[in-house]
Amino acid sequence: MGFFDFMKGSGKDVKAPEPKDMTQQYSAAEKQDINNRRRAMALANEVEGLGLEIQELAVKVDGDVATISGTVADQATKEKVVLAVGNTVGIAKVDDRIEVSAPQPEAQFHTVESGESLSLIAKKYYGDAMKYPVIFEANKPMLTDPDKIYPGQVLRIPPVE
Repeated sequence: MGFFDFMKGSGKDVKAPEPKDMTQQYSAAEKQDINNRRRAMALANEVEGLGLEIQELAVKVDGDVATISGTVADQATKEKVVLAVGNTVGIAKVDDRIEVSAPQPEAQFHTVESGESLSLIAKKYYGDAMKYPVIFEANKPMLTDPDKIYPGQVLRIPPVE
């Protein structure tokens, strides 16, 4: 899929584990590398904690860019992994290198704007506000309540059968 853009300052604040030994003196580049590795570990833990099944998950962070790779069974899982990583504070771009075992059509993506609700988004994409549960279900487990979306959040908008 390539690169996806996100709002760096919005999203879930995924906490990186604290380093065990901070008594050593590190150069600025070493500190940045340590921080990037800690953030990558936290993002991998977030994906695993959501129960998204991805084989050989690898996450690399370089500043505000996260690169993710691995293999998933379907397109929906791939897109959910991208969103789980991208919708976190501090990540502005996701470089998606995930392989899909059974390729399927890609969903559209929508960045939530202030004042929007899932029903307004459903009306825009499907012509029917009552189809908001389709969008809600397509974004689980990242969404836990249809009323808890925020400006800057990127959502999957799957095609309706």
